[in-house]
Amino acid sequence: MSNQLTVIIPNFNGQRFLKTVLDSLYRQERSRFDILVVDNGSTDESVPFIKSHYPQVSVLTLEQNEGFASAVNHGIRACRTPYVLLLNNDTEAYPHFVYQLMRAMKRHKKAFSCQGCLLRFDSPGIVDSAGDLYNALGWSFSRGKGKDERDYREEKKIFSSCAGAAIYRRDLLQRAGLFDDMFFAYREDLDIGYRARLMGYENWYVPQARVKHVGSATTGSRHNAFKVRLSARNSVYVIIKNMPLPQIILNLPLLAAGFAVKAMFFLMKGLGKDYMAGLAEGIRTIPLLPKAGFSLKKLPAYGRVQLELWRNLISV
Repeated sequence: MSNQLTVIIPNFNGQRFLKTVLDSLYRQERSRFDILVVDNGSTDESVPFIKSHYPQVSVLTLEQNEGFASAVNHGIRACRTPYVLLLNNDTEAYPHFVYQLMRAMKRHKKAFSCQGCLLRFDSPGIVDSAGDLYNALGWSFSRGKGKDERDYREEKKIFSSCAGAAIYRRDLLQRAGLFDDMFFAYREDLDIGYRARLMGYENWYVPQARVKHVGSATTGSRHNAFKVRLSARNSVYVIIKNMPLPQIILNLPLLAAGFAVKAMFFLMKGLGKDYMAGLAEGIRTIPLLPKAGFSLKKLPAYGRVQLELWRNLISV
């Protein structure tokens, strides 16, 4: 019987993490799956290390760093299994991680994706992400970040899944158009999760599927110039690609306030110029983006999403 799942691990100069994540996958209980590492033009010894120590792992090598979105798209196109599980290289999965995500996907028939519980690697009692939330300020944030994991043991719907530890139906990924390469990194999982919501599908948080996560392993810190610029730019992309014009107009006062507050926050951290440069690039490149045209068929989905955007304001 062929495997139903491929675990796709995007990697860029992450040799120091690979033993931990790959060993944790080979300790998985009650699960059979393929593993594919998509190497983003690493200049360290990542590829030789995998081929030498894990010959059973498939490796897809890219000539240069194409970013997270493009890397996982290469992996999704390369595999043939009905499910794909995207997993960051700086993680360590608990023994039932894969099994619990597969069970959840089969339990929730309308699920586009299911995300596990990401815990801090150095403090596994603390949540790193219990699902992605998005609100009418244009802010996306990790639900439960920095809080006790005991308060996040309920399985529930979320706005979108963090692609650092999430399973997807491959056919629905293809229907949604895969991840947007223009994002390069950051917010691409929010974008595709949003698109899935407008298609009538759901995203779920599965607390039984646990994984420890180092976080910001590639970029080096939670707030840095590269991450701030791309996140700001991609925040513009999410709005333009998913909100039809009437919804943008409805949310415009809150969106303007949200971007202004973010600008002040990063200004105080010495990253104001990077944030504003990202916003400027996002606005400048709007003509290159597919626009979210209004569709009467999607009116119920617009309504459900809008109510959630308002409701998530109290989660800030």
